[in-house]
Amino acid sequence: MDRDPGSRRPESVWVVDRVEGAVAVLVRDEDAHHEDVPVTLLPAGVGEGAVLRVPEFGDSPAWAHATVDEELRMARLREAEEVLDRLRRRDPGGDVVL
Repeated sequence: MDRDPGSRRPESVWVVDRVEGAVAVLVRDEDAHHEDVPVTLLPAGVGEGAVLRVPEFGDSPAWAHATVDEELRMARLREAEEVLDRLRRRDPGGDVVL
């Protein structure tokens, strides 16, 4: 049974910054807020660099309902590569003269 699109909960995009033992440090896209989350609450196999869509229940992220957005992660990697390529083309090379 599909839910009415109007009844969807708001969601945030979070990125796994790092995993420290049993805790993942996540960063929210909209404001760079950091949150330490037990790895057991996240989708199986989530690691550093994973992009998650997390529904909000009230004012709290519902970590147990997070989903991995691999397509968004790949799009961000492509965008970063394009920026690096543009910067490399502008670099005249050689030593910096002050």
